[in-house]
Amino acid sequence: MARSDLLVSLVRAGLQRDPLQFRRIVEALAAEERAKQHGILADRLEELVNQNGHSLFRSAGNGDDQLQSLIYELIPRRTLDDLVLTDAVRLACQELIEEHQRAELLRSYGLEPRHRVLLVGPPGNGKTSLGEALAESLMLPFMVVRYEGVIGSYLGETAQRLRRVFDHVRTRHCVLFLDEFDTIGKERGDAHETGEIKRVVSSLLLQMDALPSHVVVITATNHPELLDRAVWRRFELRLDLLPPTKLQIGEWIGRFEKKMDLQLGIRHDSLADKLKGLSFAEIEDFGTDVMRRYLLQAPSGNPKAIVEERLRQWRNRLRSPSFDSAKGDEPCQKDLC
Repeated sequence: MARSDLLVSLVRAGLQRDPLQFRRIVEALAAEERAKQHGILADRLEELVNQNGHSLFRSAGNGDDQLQSLIYELIPRRTLDDLVLTDAVRLACQELIEEHQRAELLRSYGLEPRHRVLLVGPPGNGKTSLGEALAESLMLPFMVVRYEGVIGSYLGETAQRLRRVFDHVRTRHCVLFLDEFDTIGKERGDAHETGEIKRVVSSLLLQMDALPSHVVVITATNHPELLDRAVWRRFELRLDLLPPTKLQIGEWIGRFEKKMDLQLGIRHDSLADKLKGLSFAEIEDFGTDVMRRYLLQAPSGNPKAIVEERLRQWRNRLRSPSFDSAKGDEPCQKDLC
């Protein structure tokens, strides 16, 4: 039996005489029936709407320039095994993946897998990478919202564009990623905000509530205190991605050496002490910097000397007045000295 939300959307598209939306919904129905091993029904659905001989299944936004300005698709390259995560975050992710892999079992008991995730933490600590890794584990397209296309200057324009994005992803099995979610999910009670942002948030809440569970929406924010309280309640899974601990940095160093087949010549705990306070992104930049210099100095490059020289350069960088102290980098200045 096809999902009721898709059938309702199908009828609505027919009444509104929207052939593109109608076709997309039939595509989603055919994909769902084929996943249930109902191949004959899926073939009949495809045959009915595929009168022009073109392939039924097309990439997001194909032939729709306006939609392509609102959303784009990335091929997930990160995996959960690539990331250094706390046990709690890794377990939560594994449970989410299992729920979607065994969704039919849950539905047979009247339950749906969780599909709304909020990632919270300072910049550079893996929110986007985790969203990408979840898409890779779920084997789903990773759809990213383009805020430069969504945010409009006219009354009602942003809400209308958001609705267009959600209408599109609703017909697909995918992961929808919204970075810097506080941009559109701001607290409506803020006296400094205009009535327009309140309308945007209200529209956003309605669209999120209407999403079927086969669309996994993952949002990320550096400023959770700015989010509307009603937005918070929409998320079934809220994960904190904090700056790495000394132990996590040591784990990252071990992985880095194994991946690059290179021994740095410095004890992991000692180097982790010197890197403590940096974000994961900054530590990756440091490792890439070391590897770049080592390759350029090969075959006579000394990894330990390169690491020590790079540490001195990073110490000077962190002492620079132009460096963003709001990232919590003050401990790094002390530890790298």
